[in-house]
Amino acid sequence: QVQLAESGGGLVQAGGSLRLSCAASGRTFSNDTMGWFRQAPGKERELLAAINWSGGSAYYADSVKGRFIISRDNAKNTMYLQMNSLKPEDTGVYYCAAQKDYGLGYRQYAAYGYWGQGTQVTVSS
Repeated sequence: QVQLAESGGGLVQAGGSLRLSCAASGRTFSNDTMGWFRQAPGKERELLAAINWSGGSAYYADSVKGRFIISRDNAKNTMYLQMNSLKPEDTGVYYCAAQKDYGLGYRQYAAYGYWGQGTQVTVSS
């Protein structure tokens, strides 16, 4: 059974940092683009960052550029999101995902076919 499992969420004060992990099991994702999404209360799930199979190329949404760093360790089948200078508007459920449909661009939600259950991040002011 293919699973993605996020960990590392929690409650943090504004300006603080958290590191999220996404551990994959059931298959290797070392050849797949992977991404981190966030769903804030009352909002749609949005792509925050994506990383190509080798880790050599990354995309960041403007809202997190310069504050978040996406990385991966294919030997461990794990992806990370280092989140610095957190703001209250970063609050939400964070999901990791792996691309499945390569006929779609990696920025498209529908391109991702494997999802974790999500981890809550709450940033207090």
